[in-house]
Amino acid sequence: MNNIWVDVDIRDSIVIYIDYVIQKSGVKLKQLLGMIGISKGKYYQWKKRLGKENRHNCSLPKSNWLLPWEREAIINYAKNHYAENDYFLRDGYRRLAYRMLDEDVAAVSPSSVYRILKAEGLLNQWNTVKTSSKGNGFHQPDGPHQHWHIDIKYINFHGTFLFLISLLDGYSRYIVHHEVRVNMTEYDVQITVQRAKEKYPNERPRIISDNGGQFISKDFRQFIKFLELTHIKTSVAYPQSNGKLERFHRSIGIECLI
Repeated sequence: MNNIWVDVDIRDSIVIYIDYVIQKSGVKLKQLLGMIGISKGKYYQWKKRLGKENRHNCSLPKSNWLLPWEREAIINYAKNHYAENDYFLRDGYRRLAYRMLDEDVAAVSPSSVYRILKAEGLLNQWNTVKTSSKGNGFHQPDGPHQHWHIDIKYINFHGTFLFLISLLDGYSRYIVHHEVRVNMTEYDVQITVQRAKEKYPNERPRIISDNGGQFISKDFRQFIKFLELTHIKTSVAYPQSNGKLERFHRSIGIECLI
């Protein structure tokens, strides 16, 4: 009877019975407790609370706890709907709770449904914890003109800062095209990409850039779409993800644009 909740009437009856048996038979307390299956500490705790209500920290059954049949109903209902309707997976546990209420399956709260589905491994993919893939890289190209890395650096020309916009092929590390511009606006970037595309009109590379304002604008997205290219942006504040072009610029002594 250790580590379980015992009703107060049963607890007091056991204490009174033990005291009565010891008084009448002379059996030692330790021997009698071993026969009943109660520890000595438990007996003295019960005797100290004799005639009082239970106020200890044992788990007490509550009226709002789910019954076993309700738990089974939630699990079975979720499995049946997940198997029959793929769209139901996207609606989540809240819709599941409301539908069970409408169909008179079980009247439970969404939070209870969430806990049960999580314990059974039935939650949707978007409810699971996602691990970051930063630093793991991506699939490297197996041929030229699959990835074009683009970046902007500044150069000091006779005390005047100009901007070098370069496009590097991710496979061969060859500079496809570069422009030295007075400005580094979105228009200057588009000119550079356009002239690189004119050199290789039949190629459809993926443009890889950082999150500079020139590369995330709506006009640049439309420009990329017009050229029938694709565009991927690297992680914010993580220049290593565009490291091929970064290393090339450092190798020729060009400072990063801050």
